[in-house]
Amino acid sequence: MNKFIYPLLLRYQNFCTYLKHFDGIAALSLRLFLVPVFWMAGSNKLAHFTDTVEWFGNPDWGLGLPFPTLMATLATSAELGGAILLALGLFTRLISIPLIITMLVAILTVHLPNGWQAIADAHAPFANAQVLASTEKLEKAREILQNYGNYDWLTSSGSFVILNNGIEFAATYLIMLLALVVLGGGRYFSADYWLNQWIKTLHR
Repeated sequence: MNKFIYPLLLRYQNFCTYLKHFDGIAALSLRLFLVPVFWMAGSNKLAHFTDTVEWFGNPDWGLGLPFPTLMATLATSAELGGAILLALGLFTRLISIPLIITMLVAILTVHLPNGWQAIADAHAPFANAQVLASTEKLEKAREILQNYGNYDWLTSSGSFVILNNGIEFAATYLIMLLALVVLGGGRYFSADYWLNQWIKTLHR
């Protein structure tokens, strides 16, 4: 039996060894997915920086964070700088850490009270009371639009939904950043890889 199993295991091991040359694609995919996410978030904060500071600091309708100017500056810098460094694959593990902190703050202060779902869907898992209550409101909104608006034109770009603003997206980005802390920028496709190769040549 071993004479049949062993060659198969050996071929599988060789195949896995060969695949290692492509393991940088996974890190590259994560990085390229996250680049526009953080660039858009940081750009929006920068373009409306005064409003961002007010939102960070106001305890009534905002986040009520201490040192709102400093916090807004750090968040904006982390997102814009993070987008650039992730695009280059430079200091990937290092920049992932402040981005993880940014996501944790967003989850705990903004999204957590709304539950899991980003888009309200009463039929999806983790539907809370807020999501369940949105069904009737969405149906009423559709009824109004069908009766008093050009519903076909209004929905030609996609269906109407209710934004629940739960932790779903932020948690997904957090998991992707945690993976990048382990993976780094990725073999062949990052500045980190080539910087590391250059450093190795210096120590030979």
